[in-house]
Amino acid sequence: MHVLFASAIVAALVATSATPAAAQVADPAVAGPPAPAIPPEVRTGPLPAVLTLARALEEAEARSPALIAARADVEAARGLLRQARFRFNPVLDVEVENFAGTGPYSGFNGTETTVSVNQRLDLGGRRKARMTLAEAELAAQEYRFAISRADLGQQVRNLFALGVAARDNLALARENEDRARELSRVARELVDAGKEPPLRGLRAEAALAQATAALRAAEADEAAARRSLAALLGVDVPPTELAGSDMLAPPATVDAMATLDVRLAEAERVIADAELRQARAEGRLDPSVGVGVRQLRETGDRALIASLSVPLPVFDRNQGNVAAARSGVQGAEARRNSVLANTQAEIANARAALDAAEARVAALEGSGIGQAREALRLAQLSYRAGKSSLIELLDAQQAYASTQGELIAARRARAEAQATLARQAAAADAADIGQ
Repeated sequence: MHVLFASAIVAALVATSATPAAAQVADPAVAGPPAPAIPPEVRTGPLPAVLTLARALEEAEARSPALIAARADVEAARGLLRQARFRFNPVLDVEVENFAGTGPYSGFNGTETTVSVNQRLDLGGRRKARMTLAEAELAAQEYRFAISRADLGQQVRNLFALGVAARDNLALARENEDRARELSRVARELVDAGKEPPLRGLRAEAALAQATAALRAAEADEAAARRSLAALLGVDVPPTELAGSDMLAPPATVDAMATLDVRLAEAERVIADAELRQARAEGRLDPSVGVGVRQLRETGDRALIASLSVPLPVFDRNQGNVAAARSGVQGAEARRNSVLANTQAEIANARAALDAAEARVAALEGSGIGQAREALRLAQLSYRAGKSSLIELLDAQQAYASTQGELIAARRARAEAQATLARQAAAADAADIGQ
């Protein structure tokens, strides 16, 4: 009877420790996320020859090594959460006493064999604290993944805006070079006809040389911009052309409290709080209980044994770790407040930059470009008719090119401000994180 009772207790202890992790969670609110999904395959191969902004964002999602690393970090955090949900393993003890001695204890006639199972009881809440900490760390990793994705999107938008600006500057440089070449031809004809001094012809040729040099520089800048975008996407061969515009509809409003950076800072504050609770749990007493059976070979009798061991917190009560964790909570709260203030300032600055860029674009597109183009047309007609000098025509050409360059720069500034606001407005999509 005693043997059956002992066997039942041992089986119960073993079954408790071997219970699957999912069945050990009594409260569904603390249950971890589902098993990690298989991450998508990394896209390889060349980029499309003609790349739009939407396609560039798609390619970045499918190719970026940074996102691959961030997904791996999320999967690692999920594994740590599953590990945190397991209970302590039981300990099996087997003891053999009173053998190979002298006198009546020689041989194995007086042997006493004891088989017992010891189980550490989690009365201090260590397991719950571990699970809470692991859940908080998983949430933080998910926000870090979302931040990596948002940062990647901003980088793609900024580099695409740089590429579009370089493309437009290249087109402007070609147009300027064509005008300078035509002006050099006209000036040479006027010099040959005696209507202009030779110095004017030399001045026109110098302007052509400058325009040609600017064209070569614009070609190099445009190629470098495409290469930079391709490198961000993890590809050696850049696209041959960037198509479309860099326009992006800015979010109507951006709530600083809802941004990913502030949410991550809040998640890190929760981690610090969970670490404090875990440090306190580590300082509590967790007794170990044991039950077993002893076999007395000399008489053939059996007997139950039971044990209880409790650590004595004479010296170490985890006081230092508790104090460190308490300071960690204070630091995390301060960092969260700092991140919130910086995010609010960045949103306000981006909104102001966007408003200023839109005003510049509207002014230049509305009348600035048209007036500069008309002034250039009149200067060309006047010069060919001999009513104005070459210097006046060169000034008109420079004014038109400068206005075009300002418009290109304003459009790029607008795109970068839009990218910043889109980065701050990005939200963590629970269905996509880590998958």
